[in-house]
Amino acid sequence: MSDDEDDAYREYVTGVLPGLRRVAYLLCQDVHRADDLVQSALERLYVHWGKAKKAAEPRAYARTVLVRVFLSEQRTTWARRIVLVDGSRDDPAGPELDVDARLEMEAALRELPPRQRAVLVLRFYCDLSVEQTATVLRCATGTVKSQSARGLDRLREVLTANAPAARS
Repeated sequence: MSDDEDDAYREYVTGVLPGLRRVAYLLCQDVHRADDLVQSALERLYVHWGKAKKAAEPRAYARTVLVRVFLSEQRTTWARRIVLVDGSRDDPAGPELDVDARLEMEAALRELPPRQRAVLVLRFYCDLSVEQTATVLRCATGTVKSQSARGLDRLREVLTANAPAARS
């Protein structure tokens, strides 16, 4: 790439990086793994910069690449075998008003399969429509609807089951 294209890429990354880190954290629930996901997504964006810079919505393009990197990683055996636990909870998503509620929601999200988690993050955190979410995940709108319903049901179950324990 030319110096001008490199500068344009750096400017693009500067604009999308904070949002990518937040979405990656919500998807994988681990700050270090989220950084790895973002790095992999940015590598793919750099390789395909010619196409990415022509995208109608650059942030949506980057988010799509990130979600696809996450789902692709979930399919590998490495992601199923390796679980890194260090106990740190430094969340790049920013300050929250209710820390206990945030921690409960994170725990509940961890209970969901990756695809349901991706659907819920895209639909309710990124505020994408059913059609936009289906495009990002390369699936039918019916799949997004069913995964949303199942994911929300599972979240309710987990949050309801944990509610009495939190109160006592």
